[in-house]
Amino acid sequence: MTSKVSSPTEQADEAVVGEQRKPPGAKDVRRLDRVIIRFAGDSGDGMQLTGDRFTSETASFGNDLSTLPNFPAEIRAPAGTLPGVSSFQLHFADHDILTPGDAPNVLVAMNPAALKANIADVPRGAEIIVNTDEFTKRAMQKVGYATSPLEDGSLDGYNVHPVPLTTMTVEALKEFELTRKEAERSKNMFALGLLSWMYHRPTEGTEKFLRTKFAKRPDIAAANLAAFRAGWNFGETTEDFAVSYEVAPASKTFPTGTYRNISGNLALSYGLVAASRQADLPLYLGSYPITPASDILHELSKHKNFGVRTFQAEDEIAGIGAALGAAFGGSLAVTTTSGPGVALKSETIGLAVSLELPLLVIDIQRGGPSTGLPTKTEQADLLQAMYGRNGEAPVPIVAPRTPADCFDAAIEAARIALTYRTPVLLLSDGYLANGSEPWRVPETDELPDLRVQFAQGPNHTLDDGTEVFWPYKRDPGTLARPWAVPGTPGLEHRIGGIEKQDGSGNISYDPANHDFMVRTRQAKIDGIDVPDLEVDDPTAGTATAANTLVLGWGSTYGPITAAVRRLRTAGEHIAQAHLRHLNPFPRNLGAVLGRYDKVVIPEMNLGQLATLVRARYLVDAHSYNQVNGMPFKAEQLATALKEAIDG
Repeated sequence: MTSKVSSPTEQADEAVVGEQRKPPGAKDVRRLDRVIIRFAGDSGDGMQLTGDRFTSETASFGNDLSTLPNFPAEIRAPAGTLPGVSSFQLHFADHDILTPGDAPNVLVAMNPAALKANIADVPRGAEIIVNTDEFTKRAMQKVGYATSPLEDGSLDGYNVHPVPLTTMTVEALKEFELTRKEAERSKNMFALGLLSWMYHRPTEGTEKFLRTKFAKRPDIAAANLAAFRAGWNFGETTEDFAVSYEVAPASKTFPTGTYRNISGNLALSYGLVAASRQADLPLYLGSYPITPASDILHELSKHKNFGVRTFQAEDEIAGIGAALGAAFGGSLAVTTTSGPGVALKSETIGLAVSLELPLLVIDIQRGGPSTGLPTKTEQADLLQAMYGRNGEAPVPIVAPRTPADCFDAAIEAARIALTYRTPVLLLSDGYLANGSEPWRVPETDELPDLRVQFAQGPNHTLDDGTEVFWPYKRDPGTLARPWAVPGTPGLEHRIGGIEKQDGSGNISYDPANHDFMVRTRQAKIDGIDVPDLEVDDPTAGTATAANTLVLGWGSTYGPITAAVRRLRTAGEHIAQAHLRHLNPFPRNLGAVLGRYDKVVIPEMNLGQLATLVRARYLVDAHSYNQVNGMPFKAEQLATALKEAIDG
């Protein structure tokens, strides 16, 4: 029988908030305030599509949500093996949430490998729906099950629902002229239909999606629709699912506006397009496909109507070289990559520093070193972004905190690049790139004006009275040099990687000039106008003020904030601050750090921000680190922060 499920949550320990009375003969409908569901199966079972569709319907229903797709690292691992398990976790609620959740209330396991790979995360009392058709002796032996976990008592602490998903899907599609293998592929839609019934999700969007996706194969579209409806009807009629659940829309969570569900990479893409429109410049992307950044290339290639040009180069170096050439030509230039690609692009980033041209370098970080864990998340490229070039080659660094925030971070990176004529590194990661959440579509009048003034004519007068164009004569406020579009009469000037003479831009080997230019380029970056760091500290200025500050950057925002909420609910006093600008740091960062006795910095690396903070501010910052390819869990962080408070 289905029973009440409890597991950790950001705001409450109890998921059930009430029950509705049922009419005679109807099933129970139980109201919940939040639910965490994980779909897991072989990489060919369509778990990402299933999760995406459930997420889309949940977003349209109005819940707050956060997702965690988890892909196998191998392109096609052997079927039924642990390395081949693909999963999709969705946390949705009637209130504000911050993470995909620590532990699933419901696990849908399509085969023995999916069960074994995920059971350690599932709390006792949770629901487990298993596809019994896949629990053959051979399949179980492949992942180390000596006996069937469905029969040996090892799952007695869970509410297990054995469902022959494959058999029932094939039976539901017997009227279609499909092979058994083709019919079996629709079992993910059967599972989606069942879960949609269990949690009262809308169905119209999924049905429309299937008709559109398989428009050229109407037989396949009809089969998937039939499987989806069969799963819904099975939930409605079977005695094994005696209860369905409702999670009300998060109507009080969001300000008024138009919302959509968005992933980090999609938000970044839209942010780049918006920045180019606000700058009134064509957008040029020079890129080479690499996980997990490729989706940006795919998305931007769809938007030629907005003046976007995308170039898929033969390698990483060609991609950034083309982008830098586009910057020289007057475009808002972008190159996208992940950590290994940043290493290959480093010389051209240094050239962009020397040329002082606006260029956005977007690094969607993943596990390293080398190829590392290409489908897993990490934030270990910070020191590479800060120092990973020869010579003194400073670049600004911006990091988004949530999937939706990637839109604003892209616009901010463009503002800095265009205003200060510099390459800018934007550090997202796989967790943000693939995860999703609701995003309020901004009005155009909310976006900043990013228009720039190109050089139009001479800007310097020589001693003999001749008016000339000096490509390195700087704006006294920003230290930015003029941006001259090639072909403009009278603005001819040299470019290249050899050191420039201050002002004239001629080749110079003069030691004093090199010293001056190095210091000037550094001063330009140091002088970038960034907002002061905001501190979330409800106890500031009180007799019981917090003495511990937790400082984060990038995608750790959700887990850190969730952990801080838990601690405050338990009566602890703790302050929180999160960095968007990592170079230069906000000017008040040193003062903020000085207000607290203890500073804890959680990072998905071995302490890179902590290293920078200790060196810059001589603060004994404490690192809390994780590099397992997965984001922090809120409970894990709350425990570590409580120890820091008490220590």
